[in-house]
Amino acid sequence: MPTCLPTVLRRCHSCASRRFRADGKFRVNAHHKRLDAWLLVLCAGCGATAKLSLLERAEVRSVRPGLLDRLHANDPVLAGELLLDPAVRRRNRVALDWSGAWRLDTGTGGPVAPLPLDRDVLDVTVHFAARVPVRPVRLIAEGCGLARAEVERLLAAGRLVSAVRLDGGKVSDDFTFTLKRRV
Repeated sequence: MPTCLPTVLRRCHSCASRRFRADGKFRVNAHHKRLDAWLLVLCAGCGATAKLSLLERAEVRSVRPGLLDRLHANDPVLAGELLLDPAVRRRNRVALDWSGAWRLDTGTGGPVAPLPLDRDVLDVTVHFAARVPVRPVRLIAEGCGLARAEVERLLAAGRLVSAVRLDGGKVSDDFTFTLKRRV
């Protein structure tokens, strides 16, 4: 689950930094019956403000009143929702860095034991509270209290199996995996 807003990756026009932080502030501008809205992000290097375009010359009547109220109230939850929107990221040519912006909740208050002694097979379901892209090997290692190398050995030995590719890139959709004591 996310713990804070991710870092926005984009080039700063004032300095050489490529990292911006969003704090949930918006700017809404009206031009007669048309609205522009931006999410404001601050450069991590120099503090310069950049704008991520959300609405461009939108008819006032076409904007839901609830959305407009949330923009005016600088709703940080809305900022998170909009940063997760692929259309907003594509329109503004930005990427997100989730390093340090998420945590794993195992439901036990700590890491889960890799395999209870009384069971030969452990079935685990991973549920994402938000679409945070994470490498499955890292997630399994952190959740089971194992080293990543050990998780990779379990994968190679066929003792860790899943319908999704665990040794590939990042995933952000729910998945299940099975950990076996012996092959």
